[in-house]
Amino acid sequence: MKVAVFGGTGFLGSYLVAELLERGHDVVAMDIAISEFIPSERFVKVDILDRDLLEKLFSEHQFDVVYNLAGFASLEKAVENPIPVFELNVMGNLNLIDLSVKHCVKHFVYASSAYAMSDKGSFYGLSKLSSEKIVEEYKEKYNLDYTILRYGSIYSDRYFENNYIFNLVKTAVKTGEINHPGDGEEIREYIHALDAAKLSADVIEHEEYKNKHLVLTGVERIKRGDLFKMINEILGGSLKINLSADGYKNHYKYTPYSFSPKTSQKLTPNPYVDMGQGLLACIQQAHDLIKQ
Repeated sequence: MKVAVFGGTGFLGSYLVAELLERGHDVVAMDIAISEFIPSERFVKVDILDRDLLEKLFSEHQFDVVYNLAGFASLEKAVENPIPVFELNVMGNLNLIDLSVKHCVKHFVYASSAYAMSDKGSFYGLSKLSSEKIVEEYKEKYNLDYTILRYGSIYSDRYFENNYIFNLVKTAVKTGEINHPGDGEEIREYIHALDAAKLSADVIEHEEYKNKHLVLTGVERIKRGDLFKMINEILGGSLKINLSADGYKNHYKYTPYSFSPKTSQKLTPNPYVDMGQGLLACIQQAHDLIKQ
């Protein structure tokens, strides 16, 4: 299939583009910056708020499938910048889905978040929920098939601003400390970006995933405090771990479910990248970066 991945050079996007290419799809990574992980011939520079350029690209390529992974990914930055968050996450998504209808795209895949199901997440969560509702309405009014993917906590050994675990590990290796604005009791189900990309690619190859809301998480539930202990043990027990409970009000603690949005299925990888193996790769890559 001819596939556009908007946000295709970002954290998850770079893995997804590679996975789709591996499966034989004709993929274009659409983003504002090139990535070392994406072949240059597969990259097109575009801002999802640039309607004129988007119109030109949709006309030229005639996509079968459009993924929207673009937009603000930092909850903290979203709290401080509500207007640009809604412009990019909502109006940018609206541009893509409207052009998808106009140019007869067969399947639209929207990258949402667990925070769309939560009363936490502030403006970030609200922007994701708003876009989910827009996607649903375009199905209702224009019969555009969709899949909404609500991602949980993704990690890998690549440096990206929104790769929490890698940034945590890199700072720990460099400073000898882990500083966390919570009590460490927060529970997450981490999923490696490789596994998340495989599941994300699966949804366009199986009819059963059309017009569904899917939660993509890992199979290993772990407290943040236990994660810190794992990292500390791998590094020989030399880290100083500092916890506080005063700066985590915008994040969920045990579960993102705060109310009842449209029912979603849960997808988990099998087989999957083991957490210990994933952490070890993060630590090795962090060491290599710091030595440079």
